[in-house]
Amino acid sequence: MGRMNFSERCCPGGFSFFRAKWKLNADLQLQHMPKPKEAGDSENDVIDDPDILIIRNIDACIKINGPFHHTTRYDLMERDYYPQLVVRRGQSFQLDITLNRPYDVTKDGVSFIFFVDGEERLSHGNGSLVAVPLLTKTDKNLSWNVILDKAEGCIISIQITTPPDAIVGKWCMEVDTKLINDSGAFSYSWETGIYLLFNPWCVYDQVYLKSSEWREETVLNDTGLIWRGTYNRLRPVIWKYNQFDKDILECSLYLINVVAKIKVKLRSDPVMITRALAAAVNSPDDNGAVMGNWSTDHSGGTPPTKWLGSREILQEYYKKKKPVKYGQCWVFAGVLATACRAIGIPARTVTNYSSAHDTQNSLTVDYFLNEDGSIMEEMVSDSVWNFHVWNEVFMDRPDLGSQYGGWQAIDATPQELSADKYRCGPASVAAVKQGEISRPYDTNFLYSEVNADKIFWKYSGPTQPLKLLDKDTYGIGKLICTKAPGSFDREDITYNYKFQETTNEERSIMLRALRQSENLFSRYYLNEDFNDVYFDFKLIDDVKIGQPFNVVLNMKNRSKTEEYRISVKIRVEVVNYTGKVGDNVKQEKYIITVKPKETHEIKLEVTYEDYAKRVIDQCAFNAVCLARVEDTNFEYVAQDDFRIRKPDIKIKLKTPPIEDTETYVDISVENPLPIAIKKGVFTVEGPGIEDKLKVFAKESVPPGGRAKGEFKFTPPRIGRHTIAAKFVCKQMDDVDGFISIMVEPKKYINALDNDVDIETI
Repeated sequence: MGRMNFSERCCPGGFSFFRAKWKLNADLQLQHMPKPKEAGDSENDVIDDPDILIIRNIDACIKINGPFHHTTRYDLMERDYYPQLVVRRGQSFQLDITLNRPYDVTKDGVSFIFFVDGEERLSHGNGSLVAVPLLTKTDKNLSWNVILDKAEGCIISIQITTPPDAIVGKWCMEVDTKLINDSGAFSYSWETGIYLLFNPWCVYDQVYLKSSEWREETVLNDTGLIWRGTYNRLRPVIWKYNQFDKDILECSLYLINVVAKIKVKLRSDPVMITRALAAAVNSPDDNGAVMGNWSTDHSGGTPPTKWLGSREILQEYYKKKKPVKYGQCWVFAGVLATACRAIGIPARTVTNYSSAHDTQNSLTVDYFLNEDGSIMEEMVSDSVWNFHVWNEVFMDRPDLGSQYGGWQAIDATPQELSADKYRCGPASVAAVKQGEISRPYDTNFLYSEVNADKIFWKYSGPTQPLKLLDKDTYGIGKLICTKAPGSFDREDITYNYKFQETTNEERSIMLRALRQSENLFSRYYLNEDFNDVYFDFKLIDDVKIGQPFNVVLNMKNRSKTEEYRISVKIRVEVVNYTGKVGDNVKQEKYIITVKPKETHEIKLEVTYEDYAKRVIDQCAFNAVCLARVEDTNFEYVAQDDFRIRKPDIKIKLKTPPIEDTETYVDISVENPLPIAIKKGVFTVEGPGIEDKLKVFAKESVPPGGRAKGEFKFTPPRIGRHTIAAKFVCKQMDDVDGFISIMVEPKKYINALDNDVDIETI
C-alpha cells in the first residue's frame, strides 16, 4: 500500500523534506526527477500526462527476503496486518512493484528516495537521505543501488543494495516516476517501513563474524544460559532473549534514538551504538529500561531473581516509557544482549567469578580488618562480587587498530560513571589481556574486574601503621565463562582476558598496567615471615539448602621442638553477590595449643536453624578466619565465599511437542528443607505462551516431598525451543529449571516417545 501525493510526506519535515529531496536528486543529475512543487499545488496537478507510469502496489517479498537476510522470525515480518520489512545492510533485497502498464526503460524515469524515519534534519551529508535512480546494472559510484532484476507485464522486480556502513534503524521509501522527456510526475509513498540492521554475514560490515556457529548463537539464538553462584558452586540459569518478539526491535531502536539520543550519523557505528545502549539499558541518568536494586526490599516491582527473560521487561518499558523495576547485573546483561541481537550485533553474556569493583582505579581491592578479624565496612570502598555478568559484542575496532578487533566487553550495570553516564565499554578484550588500560573505552575498569590484586590490611587505630596481612594475586577473575555455541554447555574464556595465573606473562602484564595507573601507591608494611605453622582453611562443599555445613581450619606444626599457642576466630556471615556483608550467622573463638609435629582441626558447624532466618539474596555466605600465633607477630587471615545450592525444577512432557497442537506437561520440584513448604507457584515461559504462565502447586509439601503442577502449551512453529520455569514460596525462592525441546511437524506426530524426560540444569 502507499499514498499517491507529492506535497505531503510520511516523515517529519513536510515540504522542507521535498525541497531537500529535490536538491539531492539535482545534485545526482537525475534528469527524470520532477521539479519542486510550490506550496498550495493540488494533488490533481501531480499527473500532467496520462501516459505517466503509476505505481499500484509494492510487495515486500517477505518470504524471499526473510530467509536471505536471516530475519524471518521477527514479529514485524510475521504480522498478518501491515507487516514490515526487516533486512540487513550490505546485501540486496527484493521488491516487486505493480505498475499501471509495462515499464519502458527508454521513456520512463524512476527514482527511489530513502530517508531515516523520525529524523527532523534529513541530509545527504550525514547519510540520512538517499536518492538513487532505477538502473539496469550496478553503479559503483553510488553507495545505494536499485537495479531492475526482471520485468514481466506490469510487474517489475528490483534489487536494492544498501552499503555495509548504512545507518541502522527504520527507513522510509518513496518512489517518483516521470516521462523522461516530459514534466509530468507521480510520487508514491510506501507505507511499509524498512528496518535496516547490522549484518554479521557481510564481510564488509564492521560486525562481520566469520564463525557460523557463533553467528547462529550470538545473533539468532533466542535462548541462553547465564551463570550465577560462586566459582566453586556454579549455577547456570535460563534466560529468554526473545529478540524477535513483538516490540523488541522497536524498543531497541527507541533506546538508541530517543533515550541515548545518539546522533543519526553515528547510528552506523557499532562502537557508538553499543556504548549508547550500555547507558540506555540502565536508569540512573536517562530513565532507561531497567532500574537497579541491590537491597532486599523489592516492593513496587519484580525481584531480579524472578525474571525469566528480556521480553516482559522491554515490552513493558516500550509501552510505559518508564524504567522497569528491578534488575541486577545478569538482568542488565540479558536485556542488553537482547537489544544488541535485535539490531544485528553479535552479543553474548559473560560471567566473571570473583569480580573486582575497583572504585579508585588502583588495580587493587583493599580490605581493612579490625582486631576481631571483622572487615571494617566504613573503610572499604572496593568490593569483590561473587560473580558479575556483562556482555561481549563482536566487531572491528578501526578506532584502535586491527589487533584490537573481535570481542568487546560492554556493561550496562550502573557501577561507575564513564563520560558522565553510567556505562562501561566497549573495551577490547585483547587490550584487557595485554594490560593496555588506557585504550578506550573503560579498559582500566575491565582489567581490574578480572585481574586486580586483593590486599588484606590489619587496622589498629588512626595513629598505628597498617599491617599487610595477606596479598592475594590469584583471588580475582577465578573463572570467566559464557554459553558454548549450539549447546547448553559452558565455555571457559578466562584466558581471553588474562594470562594464566603464576606465569611470568601474567605478572609482567600486571606491572605494565600498574605503570599506566595514575593511582599507584606503595606498600611499606610487610607481614613477618613465619613458616613453622601451616594453616589450611576450607569449606565443606556441595551443600543443599536445608542441610548443615562445616567451616574447617587445619593447623600443622612443622617444628620438631616448639609448641605454639594459637588464638583463632572464625565467623560466617551472609553476603549478597556484590560482596556486601549482611548479618552474622555464627562465630566462635578458640585457644589451641599445637604440639610439635602435631596437626589440629577446628570445625565450626552451621545448621539450617542457624542460617534459615538470615539467608539473603542467593544463599551466599562469607567465611572469615583470623588466627594469631602468640609470642610472634604472625597473623593468618583467610576469607572465602560459597553458596548452598537449591533444587532444580523438573519438567516432563506428557505428550510430544507438535506444531499447532496442545502439549501437556508435568512440572515439579523437591522440598529439601526440614520443614513443609506451602503456597508454591511455578512461573513458566515457552513457545506459544504469550505472557508468563502461573502454575500453582497443589498442596502443602512435606520435607523430601515434591511440589507438583501441570500446564499445557501450543507451540506455533517447528524447530528447537526452550521451556523455562521459576518456583517461589514463602520458605524458598529463586529456584529454576528448563528443558530444550524439538517441535516437530504434524506428520511426525509419533516421532517423540511419550515417556521422554529431558534433564534440566
